[in-house]
Amino acid sequence: MAQQAQATQPVQKTTLYVGGLAEEVNESILHAAFIPFGDIKDVKTPLDQATQKHRSFGFVTFLEKEDATSAMDNMDGAELYGRVLTVNYALPERIKGGEQGWAAQPIWADADTWFERQQQEEEMQRIQAENRAAMEAAEELHRKKMAQDREGEKDDEEMKDDPMARAEAEVLKQKD
Repeated sequence: MAQQAQATQPVQKTTLYVGGLAEEVNESILHAAFIPFGDIKDVKTPLDQATQKHRSFGFVTFLEKEDATSAMDNMDGAELYGRVLTVNYALPERIKGGEQGWAAQPIWADADTWFERQQQEEEMQRIQAENRAAMEAAEELHRKKMAQDREGEKDDEEMKDDPMARAEAEVLKQKD
């Protein structure tokens, strides 16, 4: 099962995980223990927030892959300050970001899909605004037509009630 997890994530061939560290071991002691195998780029011993002591493991990053391999071959199972070390290739640090939440990739790795989603969202908003404007224009035309129809009805009603208007309308019809 552990091998499957390692197979799914890319392994950093220059960074080693060093487990089983004694409390007395600090970054400079870890550096001194691994420097015989090659040039070291970085040494980290993550701290426990509660105790402010390292969490019994650390990371050693070499400049060359071959040096990291040599250190792993020689130091895995070795003893340091009375404790047996476990040395493996380190898995990439998990950082927040990416499409699936926690990801083993940089946060900018999904920037292209983010931009695509932003463009799609802007396009949808533009289309919705156009549709809203078209609906408002159609409603305004409908209101105007209804108002004109009501005006026409009022004219007809006024003619029915006003005998002079009826007479004038009849005279106009006869002239045609």
